[in-house]
Formats: sequence, C-alpha cells, structure tokens
Amino acid sequence: MKEHMIRTAEAVVFGLYLVLLFYVLFFAEGYGRAAVEELRYNLVPFAEISRFLTYHRQIGILPVLLNIGGNILGFMPLGFELPALIPFFRKGIRAVAGGALLSSMVEVIQLVARVGSYDVDDILLNTLGTLLGYLVYRSISGYRRRLDG
Repeated sequence: MKEHMIRTAEAVVFGLYLVLLFYVLFFAEGYGRAAVEELRYNLVPFAEISRFLTYHRQIGILPVLLNIGGNILGFMPLGFELPALIPFFRKGIRAVAGGALLSSMVEVIQLVARVGSYDVDDILLNTLGTLLGYLVYRSISGYRRRLDG
C-alpha cells in the first residue's frame, strides 16, 4: 500500500512538472514566449551558448543563468522521473533519448507556432539536463538498493 501511495504521488508530481514545463516553454512571456512574426532559429551547435558566455557582461548574468541553467535544470526532473515511473526508461540511453526527443519536439513546435525560436543549443542543454537527472535517479536507486539489500 505504501509503495502504491509513493507511485501515485510521483505520478502527480510528474504531471504537475509537465504542466509547468509546458507553460514555461510555450506561454511564459517572461521567457521570450511572445508571438513573433519571423521564424527565428539557430542550427549551429554551441553558437548561442558561446554568445551568452562571451557577452555575459553586456547581457547580464541573470539572462545567462536563465538560458543555460534553466535549460539544464528544466529537464533534470524528466531524466529523474521517466525511469522512476516507466520501466522502459530505466536504461540510460532510453531516458536521455526520450529527453532529446521531447526537447526536439518542443523546439519544432516553438518554431512553427512562432513562440520563441528553434535552437539546437536548447536541445543540447535540455538533453544534458535529462542525463544529469537520470544520473541522480541512478544514484538514489543504487543507494536504496544498498539499504534494502
């Protein structure tokens, strides 16, 4: 019974995370989600990351942290919760590929809907976040196995 309650709580938290992620990625004007007329995109890996790091003094540290850190932190829960809730994603490559696929879909939707821009660097950072979240999941599940065993 206790295990069922934990699973249910995890599923609810994951659902709330997905709703918040969806809002931030598609509707939060404070994060550059206002509708734009022209298509904006970056297909050059590390171009935007490099620009943010190079011009951090002019841009300000907060936008740099929000862009780089936000993209990583925003997808860490995905890397943690996918394998915790769905056994298929307990292999690292599947969890990370799931994060990369979701991030790619988000970027395409942002481009087509013109609510932000398509940025390959966002995909890289989101995928890194998924990987880091998966590594946290593995660490915690390994620790729990040692406690149980």
